[in-house]
This record gives sequence, C-alpha cells and structure tokens, in this order.
Amino acid sequence: MLVLGIESSCDETAIAIVNQKFEVLSNVIASQILDHQKTMGVVPETAARLHVSKFDPVLKKALNEAGVTMKDIDLITVSNRPGLIGCLVTGCTFASTLGLIHNIPVVGVNHKLGHVYSCLLDLKEEIEFPVVVLSVSGGHNELYLINSLNEYKELGKTLDDAAGECYDKVAKMLGLKYPGGPEISRLAEFGDSKSIKFPDPLPHQKMNFSFSGLKTNVKNKIQEFAENGNLESNKANIASSFQYAINHNLSKKLLYAATQFNSNEVHLVGGVSANKNLRSMILEKIQKKNLKIKFRHPLNFNFCTDNAAMIALLGHLKLDNQKAQSVIIPQ
Repeated sequence: MLVLGIESSCDETAIAIVNQKFEVLSNVIASQILDHQKTMGVVPETAARLHVSKFDPVLKKALNEAGVTMKDIDLITVSNRPGLIGCLVTGCTFASTLGLIHNIPVVGVNHKLGHVYSCLLDLKEEIEFPVVVLSVSGGHNELYLINSLNEYKELGKTLDDAAGECYDKVAKMLGLKYPGGPEISRLAEFGDSKSIKFPDPLPHQKMNFSFSGLKTNVKNKIQEFAENGNLESNKANIASSFQYAINHNLSKKLLYAATQFNSNEVHLVGGVSANKNLRSMILEKIQKKNLKIKFRHPLNFNFCTDNAAMIALLGHLKLDNQKAQSVIIPQ
C-alpha cells in the first residue's frame, strides 16, 4: 500500500510517498524561508499563495523520486488541522482535486499527530511501548503517552506560547535572522549558559508548559543590557542562558512524564527536536538519573520540521481515537 501525503499547514509545501513498512520513498519539501525572512515571520496570505504555485512541481518531483505514478497511489492524506487556515485550505483543495481526478480516497489528518509518530519513519527496529513523546514546534508544544501504534493520550501542553515560537521571538529581539531556533543555537555556542539565571517556566505544573513569562524575562534583560550600553557583548550569553532555561524545562518535564508512566522510550519530535543542545541535555539527564530509557528523535532532519512523510505515515496507522482523522470524500 502506498500513501501520498500532503503538508501545507504553515510555510512548507511538502508531498511525500510512504509504503506500508513506513519506508519513505520520497519526501519533497519546498521551503518558504527566504520569502518570510523579509518580514521576520510567516505572513499567512503570502504563505497560502506560495503553496498554490508550488504544489504541482512538488508533486511531480515526489512521484519521480519514488518511481511511481498516481495510478500506484492507494490513499491520499492531507493536513487539515491545526495550522494557518488559508494554508490548510489550499492543501485540502489540492488533495481533494487529486482524489477526484484519480479516483483515490482522501483523508484529512491532524498535523500534530504526524510529528508525534515521526520517529517511525524509515525505522528498522521495533518500538518498545509505552513511549512518552515530547513534541516541540513553533506553533505547538505537547507531551503524549503512546501505548501502541493506535493508542495515544495527551498528557500536557503549552498554556500559552510554544517553545519554537519563543525561540523565534527571542532571536528577533536579539536582531537575528528568521527562523530563530538555529540562529539562537549557533550564537549560544559562544556564550556562558550560567551567566544569566532565567526563571524555570511553570515549575509547579509537571507536564504543562508556559513560555510567555520567559520571553518577558529575556526582553527585560535585553533592555537592561541595552540601557547600560553592553548588549552587543552579552548577546551570546543571553542566547546561551535562554537556551539552557528552555531546554532544561523541556527535558525535565519529558523525563518526569517518562518515569510516571514507566516509559521504555522517550521521543523528541517537531522542529525543535533538531536542537543539538536539547538532544544532549535529554541524554545527559537519562544517564545522570541512571534511567533505563531509550531516547529517539527523527532519523532525518527533514522529518523534524514540517514534512509530508509524517502525514503519509498517518494513513497507515489505524488510530482508535476518531478525532484523529476526518474523511474528505471527493464529490
């Protein structure tokens, strides 16, 4: 069985083809980063228009790389929530049109669940359940418990801003390029993570997150340095201390949930899962606490950020929770 996935929930136009073994035959992503760097963030209408212009060439490339035609596709899956509404509409319209033309069923899937299961892509070994998953992206931030391939439960979520959004906003405050996560990480390498003690966000809620207060603290510290005329010389220290504060909070709550539910594995997924400091911090804490827990993150960088392979993967999973999928039937 071959599933063709379509992803357009934000600023990536992506189409992928995945087989029943969760092997990725193609995963084509057309990035809009250069367009949105001009505005230091995603403008929804601009993103939606760019999707429309890129779907056809991305589809052709995905089919060519997989060595298949539309006649070989058994199912089309498309992100239909959550995301920027105009971007979602373009993806669902394109998917429905493809389904109608080629007489292929089309299923709308939850973009967030694509991230949750993304460690399965191209994986050659069995997952040891139960698994606790930390999903960290620009628009969402959750903890999940997965007991099997078709059983998941949300344990906690951000009560305001997501960690990825916080990275982007702090980067903008420091005058860095968009997207902010990689820029903060690069700058942090030249700073001292212990030089500034930022507060631990929402410490009394063990599995929920809140990063709006941390953003405010960083903003105030930047303003303080600017007023004293020494902001430039402290940018690396701010970036390093901020990264430590947010990654310490994320890793601490992930491992707390893992111990509470006797997890055999912990998975880090989403755009922020590409952050090397966060990965190393999780491993360090597992080793320091002598936990018998396996740590995984997506095998490929392109599986961390928004992509269509994870959307196609959901077409192979039979999820018990019917809220996970809603069928789009071509008319």
